Amino acid sequence: MLDDFMVRAALAGLGVALAAAPLGCFVIWRRMAYFSDATSHAAILGVALALSLELPITGGVLMMAMAMALGLTVLAGRGVSSDSLLGVFAHAALALGLVAVSLVPGLRVDLMGYLVGDILAVSKGGLALIWGGAAVVTALMVWRWSALLSATLSPDLAQASGVNPRREQLVLTLALAVTVAVAIKVVGALLIAALLIIPAAAARPLTRTPEAMAVVAMLIGGASALGGLLVSFAMDTPTGPTIVSLAAVVFCATQVMPRRA
Repeated sequence: MLDDFMVRAALAGLGVALAAAPLGCFVIWRRMAYFSDATSHAAILGVALALSLELPITGGVLMMAMAMALGLTVLAGRGVSSDSLLGVFAHAALALGLVAVSLVPGLRVDLMGYLVGDILAVSKGGLALIWGGAAVVTALMVWRWSALLSATLSPDLAQASGVNPRREQLVLTLALAVTVAVAIKVVGALLIAALLIIPAAAARPLTRTPEAMAVVAMLIGGASALGGLLVSFAMDTPTGPTIVSLAAVVFCATQVMPRRA
């Protein structure tokens, strides 16, 4: 069955949606949208690092995404506004990554595959990597769910109850870096943040509890991945952008639906 590229692509999309949905909820609750954008843009710099050092692409992306996320966490609140800091890091990382890739001698690489994804080219090994990363992220979210919620709702109360908010921020940082690393082949560096944020934002008006929001976000993300894959195949459009576009349509639909009392 896994010899069929469409089956592999569908499973890859579902794996990324499973990892991104609960993490995306925390990105929204903590207003970290630009933070996730900066981390995902660092993926291109990670690609250049991996190619120049002859390392696995996923390893290079994971290292750079983690370095970017940790750097932003350390520098936040040191006299520079968060918006300015994130804006500089997000655009600088993408620009430096593109320049670095062009400077690698003798390299011929399809940058579009890393910018907007190439889900149809996911191999069996890539599929195992995606689902392995999704399992790690899901395990982290389940393990730290209560602590993450406490640190998100009120860092001071969380501290008083024995929860270290900085440690929970580190958990989110790790999960974000892993998600970026496994998602780059599915939707690309430019669209990873969108896949994190849009399903969670679409689920928000439909639910009343954090747990329900995470589950509905998973369903929306999975449906967007499968639906976008089918639409892309039928209309011969880029698969990653089509998946994100479909998720955006669902988001718009949820915004005009009557709110639950």
